[in-house]
Amino acid sequence: MTGGFLLQAVVYLGAAVICVPVAKRLGMGSVLGYIAAGILIGPFVLGFVGSEGEDIMHFAEFGVVVMLFIIGLELEPARFWSMRKMIFGVGLSQMAFTAVALFLAGLALGLGWSGAIAAGLALAMSSTAIVLQTLKEQDQLGTPVGQFSFSVLLFQDIAVIPILAVIPLLAVAPVVSDGGHGVLPSLPGWVRALAVLGAVGLIILAGRFIVVPFLRLVAKTRLRELFIASALLLVVAIALLMEQVGLSPALGTFLAGVVLANSEFRHELESDLDPFKGLLLGLFFIAVGASINFALLTGQPERLIALTAGIVLIKGVILFLLARMNRLNSHDAVSFAVGLSQVGEFAFVLFALIGQVGILDGRWIDTFMAVTAMSMTITPVLILVNDRLVRPRIGVKPAAEREMDTIEEQNKVILAGFSHFGSTVGRFLRANGVEATILDSDASRVDLLRRMGFKVYFGDVTRMDLLETAGAGRAEILVVAIDAPETTIELVKTIRKHFPTLRLMVRAKNRFDAYELLDLGVSDIYRESLDTSVRLGVDVLRRLGHRGYSAVRAGQKFLQYDEEALIELASHRKDMKKYVSRVREQIALQEELLSEDMQHDPTTSDHAWDSDEMKDTVARG
Repeated sequence: MTGGFLLQAVVYLGAAVICVPVAKRLGMGSVLGYIAAGILIGPFVLGFVGSEGEDIMHFAEFGVVVMLFIIGLELEPARFWSMRKMIFGVGLSQMAFTAVALFLAGLALGLGWSGAIAAGLALAMSSTAIVLQTLKEQDQLGTPVGQFSFSVLLFQDIAVIPILAVIPLLAVAPVVSDGGHGVLPSLPGWVRALAVLGAVGLIILAGRFIVVPFLRLVAKTRLRELFIASALLLVVAIALLMEQVGLSPALGTFLAGVVLANSEFRHELESDLDPFKGLLLGLFFIAVGASINFALLTGQPERLIALTAGIVLIKGVILFLLARMNRLNSHDAVSFAVGLSQVGEFAFVLFALIGQVGILDGRWIDTFMAVTAMSMTITPVLILVNDRLVRPRIGVKPAAEREMDTIEEQNKVILAGFSHFGSTVGRFLRANGVEATILDSDASRVDLLRRMGFKVYFGDVTRMDLLETAGAGRAEILVVAIDAPETTIELVKTIRKHFPTLRLMVRAKNRFDAYELLDLGVSDIYRESLDTSVRLGVDVLRRLGHRGYSAVRAGQKFLQYDEEALIELASHRKDMKKYVSRVREQIALQEELLSEDMQHDPTTSDHAWDSDEMKDTVARG
């Protein structure tokens, strides 16, 4: 394609703007849309992209580097350390078993032992870009499937280090470095090892003692564009350093992100780089689509399709078996296996090195490059088929069909729902010596929580038999911390009918959910964001110079007035015009009451505090 940079930009951006919305509208996800855009503008369809496609691919791979840096920012070191068993357990097993299986397949294809090893290691990689982007779009990064997938991908990035070192050693002929893979390949192994350790140590030390002070200086300029430039400089510099010592740039930037995860610039770096990440990842997927060698595909379609299907099948079976061995249910194990069954973007780099050192000839390199691109292209389709056709028919039974757990304990407190809200309540109670019988209807969450050491029972919390087994007839309190408001209402109705003496303490997502609970006679209602919002407001007052006692008391008064207003407004909510009018009146009344209250000296008029010493302590804030 001729016309220079501006014409290329129009072609790439235009293809993305057209194809991605269509793909999203058809339920296929953005990744498949970008790949389709690349195929459309590639040399074998419209021909808008020609020989420059390979250069675009090198540039677009920077999107993966930025993505790993942002993921590192989101992963605090403590959490990274807590995942070490999964990373080095599931990740190492996947890499080892897959590489061995593909090595044997390579021998069967006549690659020779060195070629089979090199190809097996390269093909064992999965696509960080596709998998993480898909998990993010489906909001599954925090699920068991997301955690297993992230662990495997992270180990693969770590494994790039020894793989890059091993591949030149597999070459039968002496390797002459052209400088394309750093300045160290021709040096002795022990020197390279020291350089690797030195580079990793430099990133950690620089992140703590150089980067953060540098960002503080930049932040003082109050020029956002300068901070963005500094963030890009940081990522590019780390990527360059890792490339110079022959390591994965993505791994280096991920490590830098982890180091900076506890800094005060974590969220600003993330928000400034996220647009670049999205744009570059989109360009990367377009480049993948454009790089598919359709001439090779049309010349020997049966061979390429068979190789692609065989590799995807081998990887998928191994991933599924590993997931089941690690107690992931069948439902999630299939999703895990399908999601990571493709060959990843690092294979392009590894096969380029394999061809450079002469382990495989050009014909096999082109074939495996095509297989890599094809496997990445079909992955979104396989995920779509799995979500639409396979998942509904296999795996964990729905709550209505799966047998509930046998409950082995009965306590004074029953806790229904153990997601973020419920787990906080449960951990607080247990820390204060109160054991609760915990029930949850999400099978995947139950399995994950059990691995984390919580005793959680699976079952439909609205079922009478489960509630009876849990001891609802003898318990004193039922804490309802369920995510779904409709399930909460159904459970409250069941309790009111069959266990009228059981005290209900119920989570409400918002004011309107609370109105429905009031109609059912529930008096202990806890709106999930109310206390946190008021606590933040109290802290704002204290930072502005209000005495601690006065700010805390103002917060308590606000809660009191708001709870009273909630009860008064409940009867008007079905008449929106009247409801809006009453809300405005209540807001004005609350502000008037709080203003009057603040004019009085709380240290002399309030008797809610236990002692003068406590009043003095809080007043000093």
